Amino acid sequence: MKDKTENFLPVNRSGMIRRGWDECDFIFVSGDAYVDHPSFAAALLGRLLEFQGYRVGILAQPDFHSVESFKLLGRPRLAFLVSAGAMDSMVANYTANNKPRSSDSYAHGGEKGHRPDRALIMYTTKIKEAYKGVDVVIGGIEASLRRMSHYDYWSNKVRRSVLLDSKADLLIYGMGEHALIEIAGLLNTGIRAKDIRGVRGTCWRTGRESEIPVNDSVIRLPTFEEISANTDSGREEFARSFVVQEKNTDALNAMVLIEQTDTRFVVQERPALPLTTEEFDKIMELPYTRRWHPAYDVPAANGKKGVPALQEVLFSLMSCRGCFGACAFCAITFHQGRVIQARSHESLLREARQLIARPDFKGYIHDVGGPTANFRQPSCSKQQKYGVCKDRQCLGSSPCPNLVVDHRDYTALLKELRSLPGVKKVFIRSGIRFDYLMMDKDTSFLEELCRYHISGQLKVAPESVNDTELRLMRKSSHRVYEKFVTAYNTMNKNLHMEQYLVPYYISAHPGAGLSEAIETALFLNKTGFVPDQIQDFYPTPGSLSTCMYYTGLSPYDTDNNGKMKKIHVARGARERRLQRAVTQFNKKENHQLVREALEEAGRTDLLDILR
Repeated sequence: MKDKTENFLPVNRSGMIRRGWDECDFIFVSGDAYVDHPSFAAALLGRLLEFQGYRVGILAQPDFHSVESFKLLGRPRLAFLVSAGAMDSMVANYTANNKPRSSDSYAHGGEKGHRPDRALIMYTTKIKEAYKGVDVVIGGIEASLRRMSHYDYWSNKVRRSVLLDSKADLLIYGMGEHALIEIAGLLNTGIRAKDIRGVRGTCWRTGRESEIPVNDSVIRLPTFEEISANTDSGREEFARSFVVQEKNTDALNAMVLIEQTDTRFVVQERPALPLTTEEFDKIMELPYTRRWHPAYDVPAANGKKGVPALQEVLFSLMSCRGCFGACAFCAITFHQGRVIQARSHESLLREARQLIARPDFKGYIHDVGGPTANFRQPSCSKQQKYGVCKDRQCLGSSPCPNLVVDHRDYTALLKELRSLPGVKKVFIRSGIRFDYLMMDKDTSFLEELCRYHISGQLKVAPESVNDTELRLMRKSSHRVYEKFVTAYNTMNKNLHMEQYLVPYYISAHPGAGLSEAIETALFLNKTGFVPDQIQDFYPTPGSLSTCMYYTGLSPYDTDNNGKMKKIHVARGARERRLQRAVTQFNKKENHQLVREALEEAGRTDLLDILR
């Protein structure tokens, strides 16, 4: 009888024996359950290493209470590779209001509790207990966004680089394919992870200042002691450090960054080069089973099977990476970067045919996109030679005049996909940048979008109606959104289609007080639409908005004295609750909170309107 696990990477000794292995070269420890799909890092990087000839095992969501669970595959020949999973472990475990989450969509049966807080630190500690002197390389979103000193919302303090706190030997930041293959080659020659230097997309640590490079391509950041000081000057130093880091995220023009913590140094090498289309295609077409591991076919303790997160991506196509959208509350700049990497039409069509051949395919491709679905090309022609600009954003609140706006390639791709036999409809569920769409004088994409790729409603993210707040968010003005609403409604009317917009808003973003929340509420009251869901601002590591939340400063804005401008920040639970309630003023359970908010803002004249 065929073993259901034979096409998966080994997760235990029997899987290794089946392949004739006495040891693994690499063991990937992940905070996510093992799903053999390219949307899951352990599978993607594991398959990539396998393609390079390495033997890779997976320890998915090991029992972090037990050292023994980290010994299931033995000691790897080269290194443990450790990731917290698809999300920062603290974000995965807690809501924006710091309450424990009731589930984890990346776990067996969606059960909570299988991923530790601060997973990189916990996993590395257990691995080092299990095997003295073993090499540990950390990576993924948690490592990437905590690679230098960072504000930690959950402890409400500035924490050191996770490379130092975890005591790992090397850190990979960003999308790790290039760095990992280079590191694997170096480890295979006998070089230890702690001694690896010069690999793009990595951070290394040292206690010897003599190792620190000193030249024109190196920038010394403020020290941890300077940026963690609970003073006005400490917060200003934190903001300055953030700006330098944000300006050095492009592979072609970034500098080497160095940060000192007491007597230790973290050195950030230049970012890894983006994937070429050919590389992207090859990685996405490795022999994934596109299933969760058969171990999850049995019910978890909560009685549920499988891994819920797979359902979100199983019939979707990842067409691009990177985003030049510049949203202040998003950390993609620090992780994937602003350079767009796109797959070829041919590769996406091959993957689509694989989906069509599945017995559980119902004719619907759920998404074709990435961080921003309608970005499939560099934002300007200069980028490929010089990299993205350090001193201005491509889109944001003030689009660059050199921005290339062209939807023809994406439109053509969507047409090819929906023309495949067996496809009934192709949806777009990734974020659409409506401001970018509105800059396109050719309305063909808007027509295609409305005619073929929406099922009754389109989700968009205007975030706020206040232009001052939107500028801090690096979002387009509210006027642009209103123009888009008109264009969208007109197009649907012309097509004789009844389709709606579902806008998303953020409450309590830095720079927003009760007056901004009231302004949004009045607009919603006027339009007759009050959203069921509001996103409370979540200060996650690595974003400009989190920097503003911690410091109370707008790092890129200065006053007449050259000082960073101070902004209002809703820190306490009460004000956050009031802002949210005002935005959802029509909910019965919010009426008393709305009254409190209007009284506090001196706007009791609105009591009969916002109810």
